[in-house]
Amino acid sequence: MSNEQRIHSILSAVSLDSTITSYPTFDLQDLNTVVDLDFDLPTNLRLGHLVEKIVSKLIRTSSNYEMIYENIQIKKDEKTIGEIDFIIEQTFSKRHIHLELAYKFYLLDPSISKTLIKNWIGPNRNDSLFEKLEKLKNKQFPLLHNAVTAETLKNLKIELIEQQLCLLASLYIPYDYKTKLPPEYQKAVKGHYMNFETFVNQNSAEYEYYLPFKKEWGIDPVSNKTWCDLESTLEQLKTNLEEKQAPLCWQKKGDEYVQFFIVWW
Repeated sequence: MSNEQRIHSILSAVSLDSTITSYPTFDLQDLNTVVDLDFDLPTNLRLGHLVEKIVSKLIRTSSNYEMIYENIQIKKDEKTIGEIDFIIEQTFSKRHIHLELAYKFYLLDPSISKTLIKNWIGPNRNDSLFEKLEKLKNKQFPLLHNAVTAETLKNLKIELIEQQLCLLASLYIPYDYKTKLPPEYQKAVKGHYMNFETFVNQNSAEYEYYLPFKKEWGIDPVSNKTWCDLESTLEQLKTNLEEKQAPLCWQKKGDEYVQFFIVWW
């Protein structure tokens, strides 16, 4: 994984819009950045924190936004009650924006609910899109208007700060799923998911595979140079699934690439 590939993957990721999130969308495509972006990235960060560092750098190097605050710890009686991701300023209008950022991978499980937004879950079923939006609504965005925050950001007029969300999402649907999704979801669909048995039945020696590390999730499989055969991939998959870890799999056949999760549930 090169820094350039990782940076490009963030810039090209789909932001879920306000029809889903109910919050104004901050689109990274609106940043006026240099054409060929390549800068050093930390190697010791988890994916979510790595994405924060990339977006911070993109904002700082853009010509139309300035970083005012980043990762602001809000404390009361020496206890942290929350964190604000970014306060940025639009250069032309001088508007201040409280920006919350998230980088998520969700799988559609239609059996959960009749309500579509409640059916998007993490690959290991330990988080969901609905829960994330509820946390933003009840905790992360209201934090700006906490009295302690006003004291921390006393050089700013809190009441004039806008709030926007950059929720970068990669969505995956069940294998052979036939129902048409609304366009606001469909544009974020990157692939599908299946269980181990389906994977074995649908794949053969003519394909090549790679199970990316989590830090590589979201990168275009076309850029990958290392591929494995089916037999060695099956062995690695068995280990992942026994540990109740649903891996992402990249598949290659000639010049055709697909990606999918293989779930243990």
